[in-house]
Amino acid sequence: MKQTIARWLLRAAGWSLEGAPPAHARYVLIAAPHTSNWDFPLMLLYAAAFDIKVRWMGKHSLFVWPFGGVMRGLGGMPIVRHRAGNLVTSMVAAFEQVDQLVLVVPTEGTRDRTDYWKSGFYHIARQANVPIVPSFLDFSRKRGGFGPGLSTTGNVVADMQYFRDFYAGMVGKFPANVGPIRLREEADL
Repeated sequence: MKQTIARWLLRAAGWSLEGAPPAHARYVLIAAPHTSNWDFPLMLLYAAAFDIKVRWMGKHSLFVWPFGGVMRGLGGMPIVRHRAGNLVTSMVAAFEQVDQLVLVVPTEGTRDRTDYWKSGFYHIARQANVPIVPSFLDFSRKRGGFGPGLSTTGNVVADMQYFRDFYAGMVGKFPANVGPIRLREEADL
């Protein structure tokens, strides 16, 4: 029922689904470009339309009353971004404890333009030995879907080239907010 409603809502809004859901039981799901508050409800609709139960990380302020329970019910996990901690280690542990987990990790960490993607998604996938699956919302063609998963190699430049190629030509709601697809670690090489 949820899948049917989600597909109907997307079609009614003029959006189309592209491809099939990933076949993996456990993976890090990245979504780009992330330029608008509309990305979140669309991500939830696409997950429901493809019948994928996602867990996502969001800033802790989204999880306070009166909407905290709703956000958790939608798969949210609060993250305190300004506090130092070992988020990667805790997310790797979450993968080790379950047979199925789709963890949505925000690569840009913001809807504003940024010069570098946050590298947490890469390190979580590498340490948990799970693939990274790219998903997309292309506002220019009003379509969304998934790409093939990438098992990281440890060669960060080559691995990130896969994502640069995958997202080439895709347009966020606010194109001026789209920055380059690169990790700070690439600049250090």
